[in-house]
Amino acid sequence: MAKDKKDKDVKTNAMRILDRSKVKYKVNTYECEEFIDGVHIADKLGQAYESSFKTLVAVGKSGGYFVFALPVNEELDMKKAAKAVGEKSVELIHVKDINKITGYIRGGCTPLGMKKQYPTVIDASAENFDEIIISGGRIGSQIMLDPKDLVKVTGGKFENIVFRSE
Repeated sequence: MAKDKKDKDVKTNAMRILDRSKVKYKVNTYECEEFIDGVHIADKLGQAYESSFKTLVAVGKSGGYFVFALPVNEELDMKKAAKAVGEKSVELIHVKDINKITGYIRGGCTPLGMKKQYPTVIDASAENFDEIIISGGRIGSQIMLDPKDLVKVTGGKFENIVFRSE
């Protein structure tokens, strides 16, 4: 029992950044030994897909990196993503490069606290919620916060970046 309490008290870089920025957030931890995709995590924890956001990192034609946060059950529209960051095109980075580029591992990647603060775009659907769920910066950890605070802390913006019939 004491171990669980101790684990919850361990702050990730993402949480320290929110603390420094005086942003209100909640932390949720769950048992998970290895990477499980966001849809399965949401199912396991009884969370809505629409307000549970995954983090994807892409590289643009220019060689710059970009961070995209979108609902776990959605797919990134590469054309919309490229347009949102002013690139001709973007492609997702290889899984093997996640740690080298972000400092995080697959399943623990979050828009906050990467090695560098890359331009960040959060899907516009986040604006429909008072609180969204993002990774806490390690597997088994989540952060719940106001999406407007996420935009403020990352210097990001809201844009429509997923496939939708419009």
